[in-house]
Parts: sequence; structure tokens; C-alpha cells
Amino acid sequence: MTNDLIDFYLKSHPVTLGVLALLSVYFVILNWVFFYRLFSLNSWLSKENSSLESLLLGASSVSEKSFLNNFIKTSSNISKEIFDLAMLAATKEATKGLSVLSVFASTTPFIGLFGTVVSILDTFTHIGQSTGSMSIISSGVSDALVATAAGIFVAVFAYTYHQILKRKSFEVVGFIQMQSDALLARKV
Repeated sequence: MTNDLIDFYLKSHPVTLGVLALLSVYFVILNWVFFYRLFSLNSWLSKENSSLESLLLGASSVSEKSFLNNFIKTSSNISKEIFDLAMLAATKEATKGLSVLSVFASTTPFIGLFGTVVSILDTFTHIGQSTGSMSIISSGVSDALVATAAGIFVAVFAYTYHQILKRKSFEVVGFIQMQSDALLARKV
């Protein structure tokens, strides 16, 4: 296994190795963004859920930990406009990090493909310089396809993480909307 990795490293084009290094960095970043945002959104969801439950059980206002509490405290008059502003702020806060995951999901297959194309071009250059057989072609192409596979691998995780966080963000905003609706209904 170690010899195969060393052999791959020695045979690969520097651009392909750079592409694989970049995709590795992307993979680390997207995992960090995902898990950081997942834990913070889950914590936020828990706070908003308990605040909504207390409202539905008869509490006169939202919990101190609720996102809406910041907007209620700053205004002497509870209005739909204040809650709309809170919804916009909550949506902005809840969707942080989604653009990074979206960009990674859409660009990593192309980055991997770039590495593959450069490797294949390098393989064909070596074939032209020597008496190449089919084994040289197949070995070069199979090594080149590693970059495409890596790009697709990273893209699958980025897209999946994006969808999970998008759903969690939707849930958070939904809880905040339900709390503001409950408070506005009591005001009438």
C-alpha cells in the first residue's frame, strides 16, 4: 500500500497533486463548517423549541434564551414589523456557512476534472516520447481518474451537508415564526 502511494506520487503530474491537495483542504474546511454549524443549529433549535413549548403552555412571553427576546426587549411596542425584522436576522444567522458548502459542492467536480485532464495530457505526452503500450495508457489514465474521483467524493459530502444544514436552518426559522405568530395572536 505504501509503495503504491509512493509510486502514485512519483508518477503523477504536479498539477494533479496540487488538485488533490486542494481537494483535501476543501474536505477539511467543509467538515469543519458542517459540524460547527450543525452543533450550533441544534443548540439553537433546542432553545427555540423549549421557548415555543412554554408559549403554547401559557407563558406570557418568549424564553430569555429565545432569539426573539432580543427584539422584544429593544422595542416598547410588539409589532409585525419587529417580528419580520427578527425573521430576516434569524434567517441570515441560520444560513451562515451554506454558501461555502454550495460553492464547494458545485466546484469540486470541476477541480477534480481539471486534475484528470492535466494527468491525461501528461500521459499522452509520455506515450509520444516512448514506445508506449496499452499498459502505459491504462496506468496513466487510471492514475488520472483519481482526481475526478476525489472531486466527486468531496462534492457529495458538500452537497449532503448543505442540504442537512439548509433543513436545520428552515426548522429554526420556523420555530421563530411560530413564536412570533403566537405572540401576535395574543396581542389581538
